[in-house]
Amino acid sequence: MREAEFLSYKDGYFTFLFENGEELVFDEVHPRVLKQFDLKNDKSLINKSFKITFIEVYEDNDEDFVIYRVESLKPL
Repeated sequence: MREAEFLSYKDGYFTFLFENGEELVFDEVHPRVLKQFDLKNDKSLINKSFKITFIEVYEDNDEDFVIYRVESLKPL
């Protein structure tokens, strides 16, 4: 798990800023996480820090194409 701050949801993408200054855009969030945290609509979650777990999903026919998916969030 890493620490990250939720920055925004826009056009289907979730942006987080990690403790090392790296900004990462996620294409997907596990439905279980979206039930717990309404990242799409709840503006109070912007700039909130979380412990985050995510995975990289590679396309079968294109190893250069990767999707980042949030698997879990725990508020700090």
